[in-house]
Amino acid sequence: MGGRLPVTFIEGLLSGLGHPVIGLDHFAAVIVVGCLAASLPRGALLTAGFVIAMMGGVTLHVAQATIPAGEALAALSVVALGLVMLRARPASSTAALGLFVLTGLFHGYALGESIVGAEPAPLYAYLAGLAIIQSLIALGAMTAVRWLSARDAFAPIGLRLAGAAIAGFGFALFAQQLGA
Repeated sequence: MGGRLPVTFIEGLLSGLGHPVIGLDHFAAVIVVGCLAASLPRGALLTAGFVIAMMGGVTLHVAQATIPAGEALAALSVVALGLVMLRARPASSTAALGLFVLTGLFHGYALGESIVGAEPAPLYAYLAGLAIIQSLIALGAMTAVRWLSARDAFAPIGLRLAGAAIAGFGFALFAQQLGA
């Protein structure tokens, strides 16, 4: 969008579909949500909790609510998700849902910055695009992890290593936010 607000439904939709993919911190968070959901019985519902909370975060930003240090909290949520992936045992569904909701809220708030001030049609389209792409990514990651885990005895070790890398990535993002 070149830094400008979407003005049509299609521009809003395309912005919503693209924004979480080009923002690596948001992309990492969605992938990890799917990876963590893979080990839980109602993983798809838990990813829906993330997506709904993310939309709520966008709505908060658009409504001019303030979450102090929202970008830093989004980065810290990536650290937290990565650290949870490091655990040998999966988190409980309740703990995962709480983490997913907080993560979704912080990331949604950060994603909302790009749509503040838009007319209703592009705003609703943006929310739809975000919900569609983040659901597809999270559910795709969840399905891939379940498929790999059923076929590869080393999958849990690989996931834990990925968790360490993602936690490190989140920490680098957080350090960058502190420097800004």
